[in-house]
Amino acid sequence: MEEKQAFWHLENIDVTSILCPNKLGNEKVMGQHLNKTFKKGETIYVPNDLSDRLFFINSGSIKISVLNEGKEITKAILGKGEVFGELTVLGESKRHDYAVALEETSTCVVTRQELHELMRDRSELNLFFMNIFGKRQLEMERRLESLIFRDSRSRIVEFLVKMTQEKGQRIGYEWVLRHFITHQEIANLTATSRQTVTTTLNDLRYKKLLTFNRSRLLIRDLDGLKAEIKM
Repeated sequence: MEEKQAFWHLENIDVTSILCPNKLGNEKVMGQHLNKTFKKGETIYVPNDLSDRLFFINSGSIKISVLNEGKEITKAILGKGEVFGELTVLGESKRHDYAVALEETSTCVVTRQELHELMRDRSELNLFFMNIFGKRQLEMERRLESLIFRDSRSRIVEFLVKMTQEKGQRIGYEWVLRHFITHQEIANLTATSRQTVTTTLNDLRYKKLLTFNRSRLLIRDLDGLKAEIKM
């Protein structure tokens, strides 16, 4: 069983050693970092808050969302080894979305000024952020295409497959996703309803493609699950 690594490790960039204060050898830099833990359900920032820092997730998970006419749209759910608030790098002055802890979450907070100093000293950080912006742009484009060309059920199944491939752990012929998100959160991510998510998951469980509870999702047949996506 091998845990999936965050995508930037493919570029051999050990961002943890750069941003995590517990592993920095420079006391001056360490003194500027802040470790902050957020409780489950705690809001980290909201629209119009000052955008002057970036957050590196040491443990836990964060939901990034926006509100449109009172309806929540989930943009991303991020976990250990990922960052959020990254638009501060591009000079964003005010936040335009919400960041909320889905569980108790430990973060390393880096100010914009400190981040710019680190980027001048560590050229690999520039590649790191290029990867982040590129990946998230591609993800938004993929979700838009899915919204246009796929029905609700296929969008949900496609999301489950993608989440399994990116964050799942393989156990024999099966895949397990721990800390499974709620049906409402899946609905927010796929532009569907909670009822449609529940109906789809129950149908996939009936077909013995997966099983789930509040804490985990077990994919019993990933190829079979992929076949459920209507092209």
